[in-house]
Amino acid sequence: MSAGKLAAIGILTLCCFQAVAQKNKSQLQKEKQQNLEKIKETEKILSETSTKKTNSIGELNAVKQRIRQQEQLITSIKGEMNILDSEIGENNDIIRALEEDLRRLKKEYAAMLFAAQKANNSTTRLTFLFSAESFDQLIMRLRYMEQYSETRKLQADQIIKVAEALGGQVREIEVRRTEKNKLLTEEEEENESLDNLRKKQNSIVRSLEKEEKKLKKDLAATKKAVAELDKLIEDIIREEAERAARSSKKTTEAVVALSSSFEQNKNKFPWPVSSGFVSQKFGRQNHPVLKGIIINNNGVNIQTREDEKVKCIFEGEVSRIAFIQTMGNTVIIKHGDYLTVYAGLKEVFVRSGQKVSTNQEIGKVFSNTDGVSELRFQIFKNTTALDPQIWLKNM
Repeated sequence: MSAGKLAAIGILTLCCFQAVAQKNKSQLQKEKQQNLEKIKETEKILSETSTKKTNSIGELNAVKQRIRQQEQLITSIKGEMNILDSEIGENNDIIRALEEDLRRLKKEYAAMLFAAQKANNSTTRLTFLFSAESFDQLIMRLRYMEQYSETRKLQADQIIKVAEALGGQVREIEVRRTEKNKLLTEEEEENESLDNLRKKQNSIVRSLEKEEKKLKKDLAATKKAVAELDKLIEDIIREEAERAARSSKKTTEAVVALSSSFEQNKNKFPWPVSSGFVSQKFGRQNHPVLKGIIINNNGVNIQTREDEKVKCIFEGEVSRIAFIQTMGNTVIIKHGDYLTVYAGLKEVFVRSGQKVSTNQEIGKVFSNTDGVSELRFQIFKNTTALDPQIWLKNM
């Protein structure tokens, strides 16, 4: 295979590699941008929380979320640098291949020029032509000389193209190195920010550990409110079961259809608030500060911004609105066999028995004395509590 063809294959290979690398890099940059936007949201929540009272559980949750986001951001930056390292390595390989191709092309061209100089001698050319044994052979030799001349021109063009490609790759590698140096600086800054966040987290934990008595008092009040909420949900589930037993066939079919539609939207439901993060997950988990204390959550707590609007995740009917001390208002919406619970509202925009639609605003989130704005969100199928994060789309 000629050096020209090898050069063409090398350039084609590079183009394919760069296309894949660019796709991966674009995805990482998109993820990084999304993470930066989430960081801005969390910073606003953290700022609102720490303005009212420093060293609260809400502030600790926000700092923990920022640490997770910071770690994800650093991972994205490292991913970009890995791609750049691969690109630089691949560019170096192509540059070496192009340099070798250029050397071979020049060598071939020099040999062709030497042959051409000999052939350009008029006596040699005439001898070559007139020594043909037939007229057809004479024509073939004329064509050969024309093709040979054309080949020299193509070889010269190929040398120029490979030299240009080589120069382009050298410039490209310099661009990649500049990008990598910028990312290295960025990573150092983000690592420093991560260290500061971890120090802040440790400081808040140490401070909260000194307030064990208050934390236990707050926990007891929360448990009491949650027990009241659980009792309310149990009553509604029992009432709905009794109503279903008395329902007509037509009503039952409508319930089944709505339940089926709800199930089909698993993993696709919008979040009940536009901004925020999960501050307490579903199920049993350790208290963030108090050692040996286990918390059981039938849903998720979503820490959000002050006065954030709360939205219904799916069409349904408002089953109950209730006020619970220390927790605020609660709106419970039924969707066939399913219930969604929105607890921790300071204002309610709907009424019992009202039909509601997906993304309809149903209230405004409540902020406690520590300045923490947190929604308790739950999903039930009959009497079974479900993990909302499995049902909601990625936020």
